[in-house]
Amino acid sequence: MSILAPAVVARDVRKVYRRFVQKNQFRTLKSALLTGSLLSDLTPDQTFTALDGVSFEVPRGSTFGVIGENGSGKSTLLKLLAGITKPTSGSLTVDGRISALIELGAGFHPEISGRENVAINAIMLGLTQREVDERFDEIVDFAELREFIDAPVKTYSSGMYMRLGFAVAIHVDPEVLLIDEVLAVGDEGFTRKCLDKISEFRRRGKTVLIVSHSLHLVEKMCDDVLWLRHGKTIEQGDPKRVVDAYLIHVAGGEEALLAREHGQTDAPETAAPETPPGGTETSPKGYHEGRWGSREIEIREVRFEDATGRARHLYVPGERMSVVMRVHAATSVDDFVFGVGFFTADGVSVYGTNTDVEDYQATAFQGDAEVRFTIDDLRLVEGSYLLDVAAHRKDGTPYDYHRGLYSFRVKSRIKDVGVYRPTHAWSFTSAVKMETPQPRPEIDLSEEL
Repeated sequence: MSILAPAVVARDVRKVYRRFVQKNQFRTLKSALLTGSLLSDLTPDQTFTALDGVSFEVPRGSTFGVIGENGSGKSTLLKLLAGITKPTSGSLTVDGRISALIELGAGFHPEISGRENVAINAIMLGLTQREVDERFDEIVDFAELREFIDAPVKTYSSGMYMRLGFAVAIHVDPEVLLIDEVLAVGDEGFTRKCLDKISEFRRRGKTVLIVSHSLHLVEKMCDDVLWLRHGKTIEQGDPKRVVDAYLIHVAGGEEALLAREHGQTDAPETAAPETPPGGTETSPKGYHEGRWGSREIEIREVRFEDATGRARHLYVPGERMSVVMRVHAATSVDDFVFGVGFFTADGVSVYGTNTDVEDYQATAFQGDAEVRFTIDDLRLVEGSYLLDVAAHRKDGTPYDYHRGLYSFRVKSRIKDVGVYRPTHAWSFTSAVKMETPQPRPEIDLSEEL
């Protein structure tokens, strides 16, 4: 394949399993011998469709996340990608050496030592004996099992077992890494080491596919996210938008359940997220403009104001700037958080915070209100910046999320680099001869406003 070709391509992938039906097991074997299929002679109630028409592409070097409830088909998809099983129909191609962190240590033999199991598993994953010997010490040290490596694996705790499995799989150095909810393989320190290793893979341009219930992890690490439900694709795209849509769906299910428990059978369904109005193919990688949320609280207007209260979109470093949101709640709400996030024009996060992070306690809100976030001293270097604003629940479920729909620009006579310009000073000892610069005249923005 071309270097620019996608690392993973799925086209209308379908996976059907046979339900176990005792009385039909021999008839099913007969049909398999006659037709070459275990499924063709079964009725619909005797089969289960784990994946139904799933299609996607994963660009080389990107990180792709898969989310969904238990039973949605996530693990089945990764097993297909790993070659553990094959699709019933459709096509699935993976270009490059694969390492799958799916069932860690599944091939370990309990009666032999950890040392022997490392060698056997690494060879099964594609390493040569020479490569195993070269990487052995690194694998053992990563797993933190140096003093136990010659003990039989059956004497290991479950945590030790999983750590050794992770260490072997991660040191195969694959082009494509598959991860299925296996990061809880030790204490917090070891989990952090695992995440750092995965981050290293991403920096080296490896392709990573992650299945996880940790939505924060998926949102933080992934460039693209696929949401599966009952084996079908519900949504795919920008991680923040897809995760929020999933949270809205989960919140709607919880509300419907509570309504049924209290006899409220006519409870309204949770609103589906809107299609993002501003998303384009030219949006920065991992950052796509849009708006979504259930709208129990609605952000009706957003504006930037200077120290005098005048609406502006152009500032100089050191000025005061306020983000002002006009918000509305049709009914009383007692679980709410307001947040802001600043990004460069390339989608790199500059700063973000919200009222919950800063320990404000929501009590009640209904009607119309104004929310103001003020920066007294805007310490940004020259450039264009994007703003996210949001109203959401404490658990992150969005009421109204506006992503990248507002922008402002900072102008400066100082052409330093980065995003943040802290207050600072230079000093020199006598051996350095340096003339003190003359103060620069302030930029007059009146001609540009």
